[in-house]
Amino acid sequence: MSFIQHKELKSSFGIILGNRDVFPDHLVKEGRKDIIYIMNELEYEYIILDEGDTPLGAVETYSDAKKCAELFKKNSDEILGVVLCLCNFGDEKAIANTLKIANLNVPVLIQASSDEIDKMDRVHRRDAFCGKISVTSVLYQYGIPFTLTKYHTCPIKSDIFKEDLKRFEKICRIVKKLRKTRLGQIGTRPNAFETVRYSEKILEINGISIEPIDLSEIFGYINQLNDDDPKVLDKAEFIKNYTSTSILPEDSLVKLAKLAVVIENWVVENELDGFAFQCWPSIVSNFGIVPCAVMSMFSEGLVPAACEVDISGLVGMYILQLASRNPSSIVDWNNNYGDDPNKMVLFHCSNFPKSFFQDSKMTVHPIMSEFNGEENTFGAIQGRVKTKPCTMLRIETDDLYGEIKAIVVEGKYTNDPLDTYGGYGVVEIANLQKLLKKLCRGGFAHHVAVSLNEIGDIVHEALFNYLGWNIEFFNK
Repeated sequence: MSFIQHKELKSSFGIILGNRDVFPDHLVKEGRKDIIYIMNELEYEYIILDEGDTPLGAVETYSDAKKCAELFKKNSDEILGVVLCLCNFGDEKAIANTLKIANLNVPVLIQASSDEIDKMDRVHRRDAFCGKISVTSVLYQYGIPFTLTKYHTCPIKSDIFKEDLKRFEKICRIVKKLRKTRLGQIGTRPNAFETVRYSEKILEINGISIEPIDLSEIFGYINQLNDDDPKVLDKAEFIKNYTSTSILPEDSLVKLAKLAVVIENWVVENELDGFAFQCWPSIVSNFGIVPCAVMSMFSEGLVPAACEVDISGLVGMYILQLASRNPSSIVDWNNNYGDDPNKMVLFHCSNFPKSFFQDSKMTVHPIMSEFNGEENTFGAIQGRVKTKPCTMLRIETDDLYGEIKAIVVEGKYTNDPLDTYGGYGVVEIANLQKLLKKLCRGGFAHHVAVSLNEIGDIVHEALFNYLGWNIEFFNK
């Protein structure tokens, strides 16, 4: 059950079939059937020329290119990306003209069908291997970015190409959503945390808009809610079913429920994709709870919520969520793990989505309670993170260079023993010491977004190749 139901983007692709007159036409006819079969099998929608629009429904001439481009432009709101299938060598100029005229500004996947050793005669030989190099050369000249398949050639109906398509769909989703992202900022950053400062202007020019609201306005909306409001009662029940709340006082439960109702109303009204929250110290002093559990529920419901008003960290969370379609979290690059140079502790105090945990419970805040009393600090989620591979992403707006920069790295949560508090886990990263030097010298914050999925290559391809961000894939 999602906390907020979001409309999913339709996975719809424009398909180009390449052809060249000196190569066998029947290969294109077979390829058309194959790609339509695969699109239906993967439940993707597609836009493709009819066989009556151009010979075989393929693109070979300038006239063909114009017809295909017009079809794509008519469906531009639906098309996430373009899939080019080279069933034979293909005509590189016609393909490039199609993309240029359509001007969709979406990712392009280039597939080339494999030749078979025993079918290299004039009737069966494709030469798509060579044609792919020709096409990519011309697209490079036109300034049109593209994505390559795992192997240079592969059959359209192969499992390898199916995985290429699934990966490509995630890349397209990141690119599409990031160009029109709306994020919320509740309150101001904690005074001491200059590490999470960011440039709203740099984000805006990259398609990411910020909708701020003062924490006092949130408190004002909360004060308008009665304890027995049906929405409050429903949300309180949701919280009790979300994780163990055996030690949660009734008044703290009601406060958390009211906070959740107000934030949800605000998120829906402003069509926000996620938000960052001023989780301390004001809400503890003025309202008597910590918001961690509420933020955890939003993140679990695929509305990422970052603590300490870390908007840049929130951007990272959102990207990882788009790439995996699973909840993401934000953590501290927190501590060494003994004297192992390639292991470290990732920790927060915590608002992790519950799917991150091996087991979780709601408690008083393990740090805030020492300073503000247990009665004012209920609402933290504690537990150990699952032993799984993970991807970590840190985004920054760099005012010195007027750009977004990022670093993405893959690692794995281990089962190494650790007795501590909050949300935590031990992570192993190859060449960790080199990574830490890069973080320090690059001015990156002490937070990092995390996904329990291996998606580093997808994130890098989308942000670097199509959005032009300055991102390093550390593992590569």
